[in-house]
Amino acid sequence: MTAEHVADVTDLEPGEAMRLELDGPDGSPLPVALVRDEEGGFHAISDICSHGQVNLSDGEVEGSTIECWLHGSTFDLRSGRPLSLPATQPVPVYLVTVDGQRVLVDVDATADVRS
Repeated sequence: MTAEHVADVTDLEPGEAMRLELDGPDGSPLPVALVRDEEGGFHAISDICSHGQVNLSDGEVEGSTIECWLHGSTFDLRSGRPLSLPATQPVPVYLVTVDGQRVLVDVDATADVRS
């Protein structure tokens, strides 16, 4: 699969997230959170918290993190790593490209994760 146009830049303000349902590598539905961090950068991570099995897109965005609304775990948007308990497992991070006004996500490609 190649990158898929999922939103326009103007669809999300800094500090907002939205739920997407994309086709996963095996063709099954894949819940993805498209997040615009407070600096305006776009990120795509699994929309399912690795601890509570709830939508991360419903959580609060702060800086380059998102907080799970159920139990308060925070995740780094760049790496998917949990930054606070109770979550201990990371969530998948997907490649995001901004092409002009179009935001594209490729769920088959791993994001360039930096610590």
